[in-house]
Amino acid sequence: MTGLPLKFAAAPWAPGLMAALGGPEIAGFLHRFAAIVTFGYFAVHLGMLFRDVALKREKGYFWGWRSMTPNLKDVQDLWANVKYFLYLGPRPALDRWAYWEKFDYLAVFWGVGMIGVSGLILWFPGFFTQFLPGWALNAAYIIHSDEALLATGFIFLFHFFHTHLRPESFPMDPVIFTGSMPLHRFKEERPIEYQRLVDSNTLEQYFVPPPSKGYIQLAHVFGFTAVAIGVWLAVLIFRALASGAMHLF
Repeated sequence: MTGLPLKFAAAPWAPGLMAALGGPEIAGFLHRFAAIVTFGYFAVHLGMLFRDVALKREKGYFWGWRSMTPNLKDVQDLWANVKYFLYLGPRPALDRWAYWEKFDYLAVFWGVGMIGVSGLILWFPGFFTQFLPGWALNAAYIIHSDEALLATGFIFLFHFFHTHLRPESFPMDPVIFTGSMPLHRFKEERPIEYQRLVDSNTLEQYFVPPPSKGYIQLAHVFGFTAVAIGVWLAVLIFRALASGAMHLF
């Protein structure tokens, strides 16, 4: 939100959005604060991976059922899902991570790296131009801006569908707020992981009390507010892109 008024500065809605954010100085502060938060959770994630893989010597992070790395089963699940959508086969049996969740994860992993490094170059140009040529600033601007737009489009087109429009999750999947899901849904959506937990007699270790009705309502209010803002921003982006395309012709 804080970057869009700069990306589409010529759009008629850009000045109003910038003013609503408190002006360029406040928007810039919010943008950099969000960057610090992003670097923070990214560093924590990398630190946890390093601890588990390098120090604890745990297996399965790069291959197997606990891995976020795509493998042959993900390709098979994708093809099976296409046939399922066309009524040509059964629904694929999914494990802990579905192929679209791995795609989500790797898109964010790649995006944080690309947006983060290019953003740092733009944030501290004096430091980086001590050893980088001047054109690196122009390249960083293009990468930072277009990668952010790509991430926004990905969220709206792919993540939005899987989180809100799938029959299993419509109108919103509150698991991100509750950290849990009903057992029958877990069994239906992740049958392979469910069976693995049953076979190892560890399923009951993951049982938790259901969230209260008030907490679910609060999660929906917050979630739908975020979705409404996201859809509104997507409409503004599409309007700006369509207007730019028409100007080209």
